[in-house]
Amino acid sequence: MRRTRAALLGAAIALVSERGTANVPVSDIADVAGVSRQLVYLHYGDRDRLLLEAALDLARRELFEPWRAAPETATGRARSLALARHFAAHRGFYRAMFNSASAFALNREVSGLLSPLRSESIRARFGDVLPGRLDDDLAAFITGGFGAMVYLWVTEGRTRSTPRRWPTGSRRSAAC
Repeated sequence: MRRTRAALLGAAIALVSERGTANVPVSDIADVAGVSRQLVYLHYGDRDRLLLEAALDLARRELFEPWRAAPETATGRARSLALARHFAAHRGFYRAMFNSASAFALNREVSGLLSPLRSESIRARFGDVLPGRLDDDLAAFITGGFGAMVYLWVTEGRTRSTPRRWPTGSRRSAAC
C-alpha cells in the first residue's frame, strides 16, 4: 500500500511538473505509477485530491521535516532560504498547482504546516514577552505573508530558478 501511494504521488508530481498543468488525466498518472485507475480512485477519490496530497507530501518531506530537524541555532534567514530553494526546485509543479482548483486548499494546508514552526521560532526569539496568543497570531500573519509572496513569485515572478544568498546588511537579508 505504501509503495502504491509513493508511486502515485511521485507520478503525479512528475507529470504535473513535466506538463506544466494540473490537468493531467488520472489514466496517465496510473500508467506512470504502474497501477490501475481504480486504485487511484480507491486511494484518493479523485484527481484533485491526489494532486493535493502529492503537493502536501512533497512539502512535508522537503519543508516540514528538515525544518523540524534543523538545529536550534538555525537562523530565520537560513530557514527562509531553504524554503525559497524548495519552491524554486519545484517551481513548475507549484506553478501548475497554484493555478489549479486545489490552489486554495494547498495554500491553506502548507500555511498550516509552517505556522506552528513559525510560532516556535517566535517564542524562541521573544520568550514569554508576548501577551496571550500573540505569538500564534504573529506566526499566522508571517506565514500568510510568506505564502502570498511565494505564490506571486512562483506564478508570476521572474524565471531565475535558484535563489541566491542575499548580501549581508542588505534590506532583503534584514527582512528574512
